Amino acid sequence: MKTSLTFSAVLLLISTFSFGQDISKKIDSIIKDNYQKNPDVGISVGFIKNNEEYYTAYGKLNKESQIDINKNSIFEIASITKILTSNLIAQAVIDNKINLDDYIDNYLPSAYVLHENLKNKIKISDLASHQSGLPDIDFGKLIELNPQQPVSNVTEETLTTIINNCTELKDYGKYRYSTIGYTLLGQILEKAYGKNYDEIIRKKIVKPLQMTNTLTKDFNVKNRTTGYNPNGGIQEFFNWNVTASAGLVKSNASDMVTYLKAVLNKETTIGKAAMVTEKIFYKDEKREMGLGLNISTDDQNTIYLKSGDSMGQSSIICYNRTKNWGIIILLNQRNSKMRQDLLNKINDTVLK
Repeated sequence: MKTSLTFSAVLLLISTFSFGQDISKKIDSIIKDNYQKNPDVGISVGFIKNNEEYYTAYGKLNKESQIDINKNSIFEIASITKILTSNLIAQAVIDNKINLDDYIDNYLPSAYVLHENLKNKIKISDLASHQSGLPDIDFGKLIELNPQQPVSNVTEETLTTIINNCTELKDYGKYRYSTIGYTLLGQILEKAYGKNYDEIIRKKIVKPLQMTNTLTKDFNVKNRTTGYNPNGGIQEFFNWNVTASAGLVKSNASDMVTYLKAVLNKETTIGKAAMVTEKIFYKDEKREMGLGLNISTDDQNTIYLKSGDSMGQSSIICYNRTKNWGIIILLNQRNSKMRQDLLNKINDTVLK
């Protein structure tokens, strides 16, 4: 009996390993085919299934480089930063620093003076699920002012002017994607913990998970990719500033898989916080939203995902808690269609 059980365990181990290898080969084939058709776009992909990690990458760090992109190459993860911020918000709830139903009024810096129509109206969860109704930053105007560093013109004074001049909430309770909302969440975290956002994310995510290639203020490293706009022109990485919590973290496939591993583990602090963010906080005929997460559900699967686009790079992160897998796709060109098409193809032909 003991021999039979041992033999069965070995068979299961071999079967699981073969299944994982089969998935990784299929994903690699899809990524390789895409690169052969689009050789100017470098790609790095990390995948985790049942705690086993797989990576594939194609392309060079930049068009002049001979160095191959790999799992350690640094990209802008852009708005994927928002799920790190929402995880920190959920951790603050677990730490009894805030409640998701708290109004934002008492958590904002003193320079903010909310109009009477806005007082005791906007909850922290409203900001995190993009339904606060607040006006947002005008990126079109910012790009005109500085095409390489558009967010450089966003300051704390800019933010307070936008908020303090707001007298009515537009479509409060309806989904409208908001960069300013996640910028405010960063400031709420700072008030809750008495530290700046950089210190908070390092203490509660980066250091505990040993994500040594997840960068904030200093990203002048040798393994950094070059970003390219849709026309192929070089695009600078965004410098760190007050909008950091909405989209300025830099990372790589290896570190983001480490993060996914923690998210999928219900016993970790980050995993417990992630489950808070996965609750549905907004729903209409087009979408379901958690805190910073899009939720996609069919008869057999619930998938949590978040995309990110800087001026020169595109990315997407996605995971299925029930089936215990997650994936990160990083491109060194701003190309939202390509990153979405890759995820759709991988999901439809491999993961389902």
